Amino acid sequence: MTDENNTEAAKEGFSLKKLLPLIILAALITAAFYFDLHTYLSLQTVAENRDALTGFVASNIVAAVAVFILIYMAVVALSLPGGALMTITSGFLFGPVFGGLTAVVGATIGATIIFLIAKTSFGEPLAARAGPWLEKLRDGFRKDALSYLLFLRLVPAFPFWLVNLAPAVLGVGLSTYAIGTFVGIIPGTFAFAFVGAGLDSIIEAQQASFDACVAEKGADGGCTFALDPGSLLTPEILIAFAALGVVALIPVVIRRIRDRKTAA
Repeated sequence: MTDENNTEAAKEGFSLKKLLPLIILAALITAAFYFDLHTYLSLQTVAENRDALTGFVASNIVAAVAVFILIYMAVVALSLPGGALMTITSGFLFGPVFGGLTAVVGATIGATIIFLIAKTSFGEPLAARAGPWLEKLRDGFRKDALSYLLFLRLVPAFPFWLVNLAPAVLGVGLSTYAIGTFVGIIPGTFAFAFVGAGLDSIIEAQQASFDACVAEKGADGGCTFALDPGSLLTPEILIAFAALGVVALIPVVIRRIRDRKTAA
């Protein structure tokens, strides 16, 4: 194919048909933040609806799991700041093991939706328009895509939404992306789910403190009921995740050493 044909193919890459899913997703994200839907993703919301939530789970477990997965998918797909709280809530509602698995499924499906939209809307067309530097980067990433993806998922230093988008530009295949995401988020997800399994006692203590404050100072007395899910990431957990990330990169290092020996 000539350079002229390549240019025409690149220009045709960005089309309204391909961009439509991205436009719809952007509109949904804008609407979600405009109506402050993310404000409902809070510990106080969980605490205030604790009895209703646990009662629904007890009487409609299948429906509860399905609804939870759908909500988690939406949270991830719309990049709402509530993933950690959703994972904690999964452990609270369904227990540490089943809750962790439920959260992994919901997060993986939501992340895969973003990946597919990004890949078809601008990932492949952008790669077609970009110069050799991006193609070289794509080739290098594809060779060890699973290891790199596991590293990005295991180390909580990278925003979840960014790790959802970057592989779409770097040419990662769907199966590799799905497997890397599913496996890579398991440690962190189950860690938060185990925390969530003990959330009921924390909610009771926080609610009692909040109610006492309101009783003493009134509703406008500045009383707050909040627990930052991010504060549950202790230094020990962060170190453990970093260690797992290093382990995920070992196959890449071994491959590089073998390639250098072969070249020599």
